[in-house]
Amino acid sequence: MTNMKSTFELDEEARRILIANDRGGYTVPTDGLYPYQWNWDSAFAAFGFASFDIDRAWLEFEWLFKGQWSNGMVPHILFHQVDPGYFPGPEIWGCGGQVPSSGISQPPVAASFMRKVFESDPVAGRRHLEVLFPRLMAWHGWFMDWRLDRGAVCVTHPWEAGRDNALDWDAAMAAMDPAGVGEYTRRDTSHVDASMRPTKYDYDRYIWLVQNGRRANWDEAEMLKTNPFRVADPTLTFTLLRANRDLKAMGRAIGADTARIDEWIGTLEEGAKTLWNPQIGAYDARDVHSGAFAGSLSNASFLCWFAGVDGEAMHPHLTRMLRDVPFAIPSLDPENPAFDSRRYWRGPTWAIMNALIGFGLEDAGLTEEADLLRQKTAALIAEHGFAEYFDPFDGTPAGGGSFTWTAAVWLGWASASAAPGVAGTGRRVAN
Repeated sequence: MTNMKSTFELDEEARRILIANDRGGYTVPTDGLYPYQWNWDSAFAAFGFASFDIDRAWLEFEWLFKGQWSNGMVPHILFHQVDPGYFPGPEIWGCGGQVPSSGISQPPVAASFMRKVFESDPVAGRRHLEVLFPRLMAWHGWFMDWRLDRGAVCVTHPWEAGRDNALDWDAAMAAMDPAGVGEYTRRDTSHVDASMRPTKYDYDRYIWLVQNGRRANWDEAEMLKTNPFRVADPTLTFTLLRANRDLKAMGRAIGADTARIDEWIGTLEEGAKTLWNPQIGAYDARDVHSGAFAGSLSNASFLCWFAGVDGEAMHPHLTRMLRDVPFAIPSLDPENPAFDSRRYWRGPTWAIMNALIGFGLEDAGLTEEADLLRQKTAALIAEHGFAEYFDPFDGTPAGGGSFTWTAAVWLGWASASAAPGVAGTGRRVAN
């Protein structure tokens, strides 16, 4: 490709994106489309900042936990300032708390990235970690108290998984009746091609679930009775399992009691087994109410290695993706009839998911596969920019542009200049 930017130029551009999206303590995913602090986006942002400003990385984590609820939950959106153009905003969610927020959470990757930041400078990081460690414990404990089914972690809204529009939720969504949801105006389709976003059919159900949570005053016990959407999810199960392993390592480093974490790890390891779908030979989402699997080989299926779970049976799928898809790993198997190369979580490749999968492969000793995935991701970003997500076959950028987490993944993992001490541990994940 002509006019290919150098690694130095791309590093500079990635840093500029993070600085431009910085709002003085927290980072927005991208200007315009997403004007608030998103949970797992923020953890990726901290990872990116750590490559050139480690104090700013810790500040990102600290701002994220400013919005923690009294029950331990860390919301998926923190509305630090009013932006009336965004829907659904704080007035729709109707949540209390120190910081106006949504009423659901997101994949708990904060502990995993916090460990990387901490281990890059343990002396400077200790004072931050001592404050944040008990808050992480409370958040992880909330998941264990309210989101488990047979040891696997459930989502109660598609947005909670981070993979908003994935095939995994279709059956549970189809069983819902969003009657009375009312009229609303979306912001995402005014910024991004509607063909790349969730449909109105899906969005009606998203908003109905928000309204249902508000009717229950976001009481977890009440929502267990009234919420028709509860799906055991590979994303949350694998990220929480890995996060607990990383939380334990950080706890040991500061002399904290980690016995409770050992119990959590054992429970989640058993729960991960309940996500194995023998019909497709892969880890899959499972509808708690119907008991049925989604039949979805997604990029979340490949997070097994990130969690420290045996992925030997997943290896043939990995080999096929790396061989057949130019810019792997797609968010849905291209052989699935529902595959759509440019629609949100229905096929596009996401640099963030590749990074998590890559960390897992490296820790499992699959260095050849990890290196190949890193190279594919680096080529994708170098050729097509810092978009939210990409067509896995031709690399066409999609969604928002100048995206924080793509820039962060470049700086911390994909770039040839990424610092090994921050980008990956280079060792197997231990209990």
